[in-house]
Amino acid sequence: MLRFLAVRDFVIVESLELDFAPGFSVLTGETGAGKSILVDALALVLGERGDAGVVRQGARQAEISAQFDAPPALADWLLAHDMAAEEGVCILRRVIDAAGRSRAYVNGRSATLGQLREAGEFLVDIHGQHAHQSLARADAQRELLDAHAGLGVAAAAVRDAHARWRRLRDALAAAEGDARRIAEEREQVAWRLEELERLDPREGEWEEVQREHTRLANAAALLEGVEAAVQALSESDGAVLSVLGTVAARLEALADFDPALRPVGDLVEPARIQVQEAARELGQYLRRADLDPERLAAVAARVEALHGAGRRLRVPPGDLPNLRVQVRERLDELRLAADTVAMGQAVEAARAEYLELAGRLSAARAKAAARLGRAVTAAMQDLALSGGRFEIRLERLEEGAAYGLERVEFLVAGHAGVDPRPLAKVASGGELSRIGLAIQVITSTSAPVPTLVFDEVDSGIGGAVADLVGRQLRTLGGARQVLCVTHLPQVAARAEGHWRVSKQSSGGSTVSSVVALDRPGRIEEIARMLGGAGITATTRKAAREMLDA
Repeated sequence: MLRFLAVRDFVIVESLELDFAPGFSVLTGETGAGKSILVDALALVLGERGDAGVVRQGARQAEISAQFDAPPALADWLLAHDMAAEEGVCILRRVIDAAGRSRAYVNGRSATLGQLREAGEFLVDIHGQHAHQSLARADAQRELLDAHAGLGVAAAAVRDAHARWRRLRDALAAAEGDARRIAEEREQVAWRLEELERLDPREGEWEEVQREHTRLANAAALLEGVEAAVQALSESDGAVLSVLGTVAARLEALADFDPALRPVGDLVEPARIQVQEAARELGQYLRRADLDPERLAAVAARVEALHGAGRRLRVPPGDLPNLRVQVRERLDELRLAADTVAMGQAVEAARAEYLELAGRLSAARAKAAARLGRAVTAAMQDLALSGGRFEIRLERLEEGAAYGLERVEFLVAGHAGVDPRPLAKVASGGELSRIGLAIQVITSTSAPVPTLVFDEVDSGIGGAVADLVGRQLRTLGGARQVLCVTHLPQVAARAEGHWRVSKQSSGGSTVSSVVALDRPGRIEEIARMLGGAGITATTRKAAREMLDA
């Protein structure tokens, strides 16, 4: 669960720190106070994309940190990614500077945005205030069903199998329709491979032979130069080593008369030793070096062969080993393409694999759709939709698709005596909000994450229905940590924890702040939510009664 959230210089939040507790908690405040900004900050630290626009005006960077209790699955993930810290703890941190550059950290270690998102998937599920509106989309309905049933991996396998089948099918169609072009390409690729196999280039060989060729081609100059250096350092009249030895001895003698010269002599002696060592190394180089015209010719021929092949094949000589691998793979593909019988068999095998995986996914979806339909229907009865029904229709697709063998469609009947129809066509705004909330509450119970966040998902409802929504969220908070941004006093009164979000303007800037409310503070805030700006004894009495209830 979420234990702590710190936000600094984010949109209109200058600095705040919040400690969270288990159960059901709400954030309330006037419109525009920044309630949803806190949800946005939490989303960013969980890996959502952000830009420079989230940095508070005049600030250098925005920073969000969150501390969680790490569930066992996340603890295993942290260990596998070498990000484990204190046992049972996960700290996520996100920094976005005024230029839009983003940095992410998991338990103090630098992380990619993808890793931050992966870690966040173990921790929090955020339901946005417009989530119910997206339920009108067929893809959103299918994704919600798959997520609720834990079919994400199975759906991904079906998608990959469908892509393989389509790719092979398209290749077969191309092979059958353009056999002459494929034959010509196969002949050309075979010629290229033959030349590369004959040349047999090794990884890193081009750089190696270039270095050796340079050395051998300049061997005479190298030997002459090194020999001259040896003469100058140690063997000629007036050699550097001899001169330094003389100077060192003379300074040593003079130091007996003036000790101030001894440090100078101490500086000369190391120079003499260094020159002596250099002369020795150069002497060994001369003894090892030799002029080998035959080797030079062989290396020069190899350089020319590699360079010529690179020119003919239009790649840098150093890329020839990689090109050989690519050409060999392409020739194998073209040979398969030429054998349309074998290719057809490969297409059928890929199709059979897709159908098998998609069939398993269809069976799992059918079971999950029935369960979810019953659960949402039951939840609708508690949201002033008595007699309403929710069903999920799986419409068979003749050819199948990347997402499976059926189209998923949510159907709803708002009251008894009518047949269920597509959700988007029959639900009014208020009904859609209530049905969407019922779906989100039910699907949240199956999510493995310990923290659920609802950002004004209760919009469009009120009165007794709002009280029922508050009851459902309070019940859900018995099993999970539930955080809800709400404008409904009936929902706020059901919470165990309550924060008020407000904003103040000063010096031309606006800053949002958050205060944890005690019972008197909750009475005042719920009274404001009931009566607006004019809080009266009557609204305070009503707020007190709502809390006592």
